[in-house]
Amino acid sequence: MPASEVRAAAIAARLSDLGLPARVEEQDRYMSVEAAVPESLSADLWREVLEAVAEADRFGLLATSLNDRTLWVVVRRAVPATGDVGGPSHQR
Repeated sequence: MPASEVRAAAIAARLSDLGLPARVEEQDRYMSVEAAVPESLSADLWREVLEAVAEADRFGLLATSLNDRTLWVVVRRAVPATGDVGGPSHQR
């Protein structure tokens, strides 16, 4: 399993363990994790959530006027290393 999938699954599992059931989705260039966030979370639980998402490349909180809150996480896929990284003009 690629490292990005492992990291995304670990973050999702950690969020779920904290009471925020998370779902993982596979995208072309990244793995995404989303979890609904209830209105009331203790400061201690917020700290644990932030520790969990700190393993991601990007994260944020989407809040709507209907009091829906969704925590989102992005874990980028690794770019494959090749001998042709610079393109044809850079080859020797």
